[in-house]
Amino acid sequence: MGLLVRVAQRSRHMTFSSVRLISSFRADELQIRLTNTPSVKPDNDKLKFGAHTSDHLLEVDWTEKHGWSAPVIRPVEPLRIHPAAKVLHYACELFEGMKAYRCVDGKIRMFRPMENMERMAASAGRSALPAFDTTELLKCIKKLIAVDQEWVPYSEKCSLYIRPTFIGTEPALGVTYSNEAKLFVIVGPVGPYFPTGMKPVGLLADPQYVRAWPGGCGNFKMGSNYAPTVSVQATAAKLGCQQVLWLYGDDHEMTEVGTMNLFVYWINEQGEEELVTPPLESGLILPGVTRKSLLNLAREWNEFKVSEQTLTMATFVKAVNEGRVKEVFGAGTACIVCPVNRILYQGEELHLRTMDDPEHLTQRFYKEINDIHFYRKPHEWMEPIEEDVSEAVRKFSAQ
Repeated sequence: MGLLVRVAQRSRHMTFSSVRLISSFRADELQIRLTNTPSVKPDNDKLKFGAHTSDHLLEVDWTEKHGWSAPVIRPVEPLRIHPAAKVLHYACELFEGMKAYRCVDGKIRMFRPMENMERMAASAGRSALPAFDTTELLKCIKKLIAVDQEWVPYSEKCSLYIRPTFIGTEPALGVTYSNEAKLFVIVGPVGPYFPTGMKPVGLLADPQYVRAWPGGCGNFKMGSNYAPTVSVQATAAKLGCQQVLWLYGDDHEMTEVGTMNLFVYWINEQGEEELVTPPLESGLILPGVTRKSLLNLAREWNEFKVSEQTLTMATFVKAVNEGRVKEVFGAGTACIVCPVNRILYQGEELHLRTMDDPEHLTQRFYKEINDIHFYRKPHEWMEPIEEDVSEAVRKFSAQ
C-alpha cells in the first residue's frame, strides 16, 4: 500500500479514489495471447497520426469488489462495453500520449515515460478512478512494445505512438464514481509532424472561448478537456488560422496553443533575452513532458533567462509593437515544437518574426530533442524497453 499512497500524495488533488485501493496489478502476472492473423504494416512514407494501430493491446480491469485483474496483452479487437457505462455518459476518462523510438544503435527506447505515468496517476485521482502502481504499468507497456516491436518504424523520421487510456465502465447511470474501470493501452506507428519541413501556424486568440479555469481540470489529461475545443478549432480554420491561442480572464491571460504548451522568446522590458512559458500553479496549464524538457535544456544551456510567469495579451502586444518578440511556439509530444508566425486578436493581426532567423531557437530545440529521441545524442531521458527484445518475444510466444 505504501507505494500507492505515496503516488496519491504527490498528486495536486488528493481524492477519495486515490486511497481506496490497497493493491495494484503486477507485471509479473502478465498474460499474453498473440494474434494468429498479423496485420500488414504500413509504409513509413504513408504514416498519418492516429491512423494505424498495432496487432496487440494491453488491458487491465478493476472492480471495487475484487480489485485489479491480471494484466493481459491480447489481439486488438473492439471493446465490449455496456451502453450505460459511466464513461459514455459522464466522461469518466483520461489518457496519455507518449512515444517510443528505434534508435541509431538499433535499440528501442521510450522518452521520459515515468513523467507520463505520474501525470496519469494524478489524472486518475482527479477523475475518481482507482489508483495503480505506475512502475508496474510502465513494465507492462514495455512488454507490449516488445511484443509489437516490428511496429516501431525503422526510420529516424517516424516513431511508435503509445496511448494509455483509463475509463469508468460501471453499467449504471448516476453521477458518482465508477466502481468498475478498464485501463488499456494501444500503440501504432506515426510519421513526422512536419513531413515537408517545419511550417509556422497562425493562431486565433478570442477571449470568448475558454479552455480551462482555476480549480478546474485543465491541468489533467482528460478527454473531457478536448471535445469542447473542436468547434473552436473549426472557427479558427474559417478565419485562416490553424490553431487556437487559449485566453483566460479579464486580462486575457495567454495559456496554451491548441493542445500544446505556449513559449515566448523575447527581449523583456529589462532588456534581457528571456524564454517565458505560463506557470503551472494556476491549474490552467497541462504539465507537458516536452514543456518540462525544453525548460530543462534551456536552463542547462544557461544562455538566456528562463521564466515561468503569467503572460497577458496587453503585455505581449506591447512587446510585439516594440519589436521585442523574437519567437513564439507551441510544444508537445506530437510535434516537439511548432512555430507561430501570426496571431489574430480582436480584429488585429499580429505578425511575428518566428522564422526570420535561420538559426532560430525553435529549430534548435527541435533538433536537440530529436537527436535525443533517436539516441544520436545519448541521454538519460531515453529508457530502453528490454535488454533483449527478441528474447522477450520468444518467451511470450512459448506461453
